[in-house]
Amino acid sequence: MSKEKELLIKARQSMKEKKEEVADDYYRLQYHIMPPAGLLNDPNGFIHFDGEYHLFHQLYPFDTTHGSKFWAHLKSTDLVNWQELPLALAPANPYESHGCYSGSAVDNDGTLTLIYTGNVKDEADNRETYQCLAVTEDGINFNKLGPVIKNQPTGYTRHFRDPKVWQKDGQWYMVIGTQTIDQEGRVLLFTSADLKEWELVGEVAGSNLGQLDDFGYMWECPDLFRLDDKEVLIAAPQGVAAEENLYNNIYQNGYLVGDLDYQTGQLEHNGFRELDQGFDFYASQTTLDEQGRRILLAWMGLPDQEEYYVERDNGWVHTLTIPRVLELGADNQVLQKPVSEMKKLRGAKEEYHNLKLQDEIIKLAGINGDVLELIAEFEIEDAAEFGVKLRCAADGSEETVITYDQETSELSFDRSNSGRGEDGVRRCEIDETEQLQLHFFMDTSSIELFVNDGKKVFTTRIYPQPSSQDIKFFAHSGAVKLNQVRKWELNN
Repeated sequence: MSKEKELLIKARQSMKEKKEEVADDYYRLQYHIMPPAGLLNDPNGFIHFDGEYHLFHQLYPFDTTHGSKFWAHLKSTDLVNWQELPLALAPANPYESHGCYSGSAVDNDGTLTLIYTGNVKDEADNRETYQCLAVTEDGINFNKLGPVIKNQPTGYTRHFRDPKVWQKDGQWYMVIGTQTIDQEGRVLLFTSADLKEWELVGEVAGSNLGQLDDFGYMWECPDLFRLDDKEVLIAAPQGVAAEENLYNNIYQNGYLVGDLDYQTGQLEHNGFRELDQGFDFYASQTTLDEQGRRILLAWMGLPDQEEYYVERDNGWVHTLTIPRVLELGADNQVLQKPVSEMKKLRGAKEEYHNLKLQDEIIKLAGINGDVLELIAEFEIEDAAEFGVKLRCAADGSEETVITYDQETSELSFDRSNSGRGEDGVRRCEIDETEQLQLHFFMDTSSIELFVNDGKKVFTTRIYPQPSSQDIKFFAHSGAVKLNQVRKWELNN
């Protein structure tokens, strides 16, 4: 038996043994992608291929720590109902002995092809890094072709990983994250005619390039694509200092919009913006589907903070976000909107119209729960503050509070009393001064909030008691109109 098959069997057996423990966890989500057991992180290989969406993700199947990663594999026809397939990759070969790290997937003349980083470390933590290929004929079983790039170009460190590959005008291109020998984060552009022989084109963006002074010691998980008439580079800088409401997570995930010079590799852009204002969002990856939509998924978690995720006690940890369609809005802002297929999950509906709140907190009959979609549309009047309280306990001991402050024009997401897990507040400025739409997707231990048609997004894990299911609407020091409230129960 090959080492690859042996590892895959051991992984399946380990997850099977934890099945009962995992299934009994209330915080297991109902409509999100999760690991059967063990640890999930970065989404990988997201592709619309032969009429189906294929999605891979990083998986350590033996424990809820970051061990040598496998690639899990799922597919779907509608982005909502996912079929779990056999694990795709195991860290079986010398060039990937310490993990099949993140990467992407392409359609190479009808062959589904994976490009990923093989990670190797010795006892002194010295690193080797390889960019590797694997192919499948049946969409399930993968044949590894081995490394096509060994280690990094001159001037960079062995932190050289996460290839994202696409084709343009018959030529293959790759962006990959790295750092300079001076520990400045960079994204590099490579090109190839055949996916096997690669040539460095140049630096796309990074710390101390352009407007990004002292902007992180490592840039990972890059993704470069065209949206309307612009190129968008998504990346995850590590080591960026917080600035008031910005960059408050341990590591960041955001984007630059501009024009890419394919001859030099340089992206002319107007600065870095965060994709998400919440607590738990990282390592996003996109694909282009046959409808022409650019769709994003991300890890609803962060590296180096596993202790904050309560489900670890029950044999699993982490989840992915719901899929989001990306659009380019005014001032080159990337908007995120839930894919329309999410409506397939909708069940029983409750709605209210034309309510007015005046210095009060109200509950509405039928507007409660822990697995739901909720849309609240406010018309701003003179209330100093107004908003929504979610997952409220009957005795007031738990609540997750979303507040708009009219004086500062800031929206805050406060999970200081959300239950178990990490607390804290995240804030962002809202440009609109007349209307505020809050669109929530809630699951048993997550909230994804889309503000004003995706101009801002907050993605967050919370761990309230199962009984904390009340929802309240409030206005302080004045009035606000609650023009519309719509709530749907969401089916598994």
